[in-house]
Amino acid sequence: NAKETLTRRLLRLKREYDSTEGALAELKEALGMQSDIDRMECYDISNIQGADSVASMVVFTGGKPDKKEYRRFKIKTVEGADDFASMNEVLTRRLKRGVQRSEGFENMPSLIVVDGGKGQLRSAYDALASLGLEDMPLISLAKREEEVFVVGKSDPVILDKDSNALKLLTRIRDEAHRFAITYHRGLRLKKVEDSVLLKIPF
Repeated sequence: NAKETLTRRLLRLKREYDSTEGALAELKEALGMQSDIDRMECYDISNIQGADSVASMVVFTGGKPDKKEYRRFKIKTVEGADDFASMNEVLTRRLKRGVQRSEGFENMPSLIVVDGGKGQLRSAYDALASLGLEDMPLISLAKREEEVFVVGKSDPVILDKDSNALKLLTRIRDEAHRFAITYHRGLRLKKVEDSVLLKIPF
């Protein structure tokens, strides 16, 4: 019994390592990065026909969700459903706060992941470049084929579908999407509730 318990524990620890630290090492090699990846930040934009656009920032530390570091943003300067401009705005606001060492934004990412393809990557890169952070590692993950686009490369990086690196990327992307959708739904519900309350005669 003791031997079986130990074997199960070792297998569980190996699975956990493979899905976190092992996946980060695998991703670092696939992207050709020089520095280790510790803090990953992933961004997603959510709106319905351009209304109430919001963005999420999800953080994985050591390959695991770090929910106390999650942040959410209301889009302030973009009219309509312009995901590219919205991504640029959010990253500019977040990273400017990081450069200024604003409370809650002091920790800078070792890798930024944006949901989307080359367009989102370009918008994100422009935000980094505007702050002198163009060397910060940045990738985008396109949904359809789960292709990874990297700054300076025309062709995507294709990760094996069963690789721990791709599974980690899809986990953080899906979590960013979930967090953005939840925030957006909350705002819409509040707006509906407020409009209903205003119709109640005093």
